[in-house]
Amino acid sequence: MRPDKYIKNYIDGALVPPASGQYLDNVNPATGKVYSWLPDSDAEDVERAVAAAKKAFPEWSRCGVERRFRILSRIADIIEQNLDDFARAESIDNGKPLAMSRSVDIPRAQANFRFFATSILHFASEAHPVEGRAINYTLRQPIGVVGCISPWNLPLYLFTWKIAPALAAGNCVVAKPSELTPMTAYMLAKACIEAGLPKGVLNIVHGLGPKAGQAIVEHPEIKAISFTGGTKTGQAIARTAAPMFKKLSLELGGKNPNIIFADCDFDQMMVDTLRSSFSNNGQICLCGSRIYVERPLYERFRDELVKRAQFLKVGDPFSQVTDLGALVSEAHMEKVLSYISLAEMEGGKILCGGKRLELEGELAGGYFVRPTVIEGLPLECRTNQEEIFGPVVTIQPFDTEEEALQLANGTGYGLAATLWTQDISRAHRMAEQLEFGIVWINCWMERDLRTPFGGMKSSGVGREGGWEALRFFTEPKNVCVKY
Repeated sequence: MRPDKYIKNYIDGALVPPASGQYLDNVNPATGKVYSWLPDSDAEDVERAVAAAKKAFPEWSRCGVERRFRILSRIADIIEQNLDDFARAESIDNGKPLAMSRSVDIPRAQANFRFFATSILHFASEAHPVEGRAINYTLRQPIGVVGCISPWNLPLYLFTWKIAPALAAGNCVVAKPSELTPMTAYMLAKACIEAGLPKGVLNIVHGLGPKAGQAIVEHPEIKAISFTGGTKTGQAIARTAAPMFKKLSLELGGKNPNIIFADCDFDQMMVDTLRSSFSNNGQICLCGSRIYVERPLYERFRDELVKRAQFLKVGDPFSQVTDLGALVSEAHMEKVLSYISLAEMEGGKILCGGKRLELEGELAGGYFVRPTVIEGLPLECRTNQEEIFGPVVTIQPFDTEEEALQLANGTGYGLAATLWTQDISRAHRMAEQLEFGIVWINCWMERDLRTPFGGMKSSGVGREGGWEALRFFTEPKNVCVKY
């Protein structure tokens, strides 16, 4: 299964060009050059996708969970069988190292389909008997046509994280991947055709957010929206969808703290902190971008983090020695670099990195930035309050548990926090008080697909994962029977 030069929409079971005939450039971030083109879709394409989904919904919603299980499992098998092709396409499109695409992104994408295909077989609802008089039971039924809009940082990984539970629950989907990373979504469409997914059940419309994305959000026949992306975009979606009473799941930005106490397992903490700081170039919503270290350990930690960050190899995504590839786009690279300049203006000291990395040959135009560590910034500054989403972390000492909590909770975001300590009482006490949807203790990115995933405050509304996702993509109906 190979990528094509001209990506097509997937509507009503077929791969089709955009109604307008217009295409957008798709750039390889490692070279800065256009290597393919994607549809510049608009409301007409979305209308066709919604019509196909509506037509397919009655049969798909009633075909039974076992049939949906078999088809979704076949899609998972096809992704797994074509892992190398998917991984290569993901790395070209996104700029991330091939090793990460092969070990994380594509395996997780097939796991999403497999997990929710199996989960729907065991999804159950509750009953509430009224002794000697009646029984109430709950039906959970598919919503209808739903919209799924996913980001560019983990393209197929997060695209399937939304689509799989929606389809498993019996909905039909109109989905839009990021215009920056469309290729593996296009390849997924081919996998769905090969797997025998009935036409219209899944429709993939490529294009820009203000055109294709907005048309999905505002379409009256789309009853629910699942979105992952920036907080400002989430606010815009809510302004459109809330008055239409659509169900909303919004997984938005993060400014995640990493709290390190002096009694931690230093070696393990350093391994995971380097990962949580710079994995995927810091372009993961769960990365720890604000690091707070108990003062007795601060200098040792600072020196070790800087040393390890400087050893990270930035370069060709297809080199076996590469740790960090390219940032996803030139615009995003300029944003990241502007925040590093801002940090210096705010009084921060750049301990390492802070510059664009200029490579030679084919990679001369690539969007590479060295991993950056900054100290000396107060909590209130923009660098510590706004999401940068790049290979940039700030570090700061603290003296007490109370101060650590104040620093950690001191932004408008509340997605994830990491805590390092051997004091089990402190760990539980702080976990209860940290204002985040996810708290990792003595680890980072330990993910269980059964657990609820999402944030508090400006990090979003609703939860994904496990039963939470299947509940979101169904409507509960109480049935009362008197006897």
